[in-house]
Amino acid sequence: MTTLPPYLAIAAELRRRVRLGELAPGDRLPSTRAITREWGVAMATATKALAVLRQEGLARPEPGVGTVVTAGGRAPARPAPAPSAPPDAPRSPPALTRGEVVTAALGLADAEGLHALTMRRVATILGVSTMTLYRHVAGKAELVRLMTDVACGEVPLGPVPAHWRTGLERGARWLRDVYARHPWLTHTMASFTRPVATPNAMAYTEWVLRALRGTPLTPTQKLHTHLAILAYIQGLSMADDMEEQARQDSGISDSEWMEQNEPRFDAIQSAGSYPELASVASGGGYGLDLRTLFEFGLGRTLDGIASMIDETSG
Repeated sequence: MTTLPPYLAIAAELRRRVRLGELAPGDRLPSTRAITREWGVAMATATKALAVLRQEGLARPEPGVGTVVTAGGRAPARPAPAPSAPPDAPRSPPALTRGEVVTAALGLADAEGLHALTMRRVATILGVSTMTLYRHVAGKAELVRLMTDVACGEVPLGPVPAHWRTGLERGARWLRDVYARHPWLTHTMASFTRPVATPNAMAYTEWVLRALRGTPLTPTQKLHTHLAILAYIQGLSMADDMEEQARQDSGISDSEWMEQNEPRFDAIQSAGSYPELASVASGGGYGLDLRTLFEFGLGRTLDGIASMIDETSG
């Protein structure tokens, strides 16, 4: 028996719930966090499962809500009668829109990564010729830019909190969640000197700078504060993506990998050359959880910013 990859197995179960009417059109599908809790999988796996349903047309992102079942998600009890037409009348294919192209590309990148995104693959998903896509987008670079804008605009940030630290915390966690839903974004938004020019990506920067508006920081300090936090989130989010890819490539969990490699670590440390590392390891320091690490690092980063603000105020 062939075992489905975890994300396909999850998609199959959600598809079954839709077909049986347990999830009706307009109902919200489980969030990526809910999927990780229910199935015990990584965030990237949960993201891929939802991407499969979006590609099939069973689900769509709803800004401010999440991923919901589409109107066509459940087949009607009785098929609607087809409109009568002359036997030889030509049938025009439904007109393709730019939004449909971007949605298909978004689902592909979510499921397989940015390396799998090509104009030909997107055309295949949509059932059109590759040249048809160029009527809607100039090429892959523009397509990725449009995908980035949609991804950054799925969930609104809401009003800016009154206190700068609360604002930076909320903005950081918001971006972390965006990267968790769309791991490929860590690559498209990796450049600091050549940022992606999209309204929703720029809206995030504007939001963070507004959170710092009441502080005594200079404009340069505010921008550097934003970019320092962005770099921190990107680094950990890239690690998330790389570790998920390693799990898929190797087929083993993190604990299994550590168990297999533990003898090698023990052999290196057996000479006693790394006493501090050995003491940390013996105290459970190897049990890393990137979510815990994210919160720890974010807190220390904000502590440093608080110190800078206090010094500037003096």
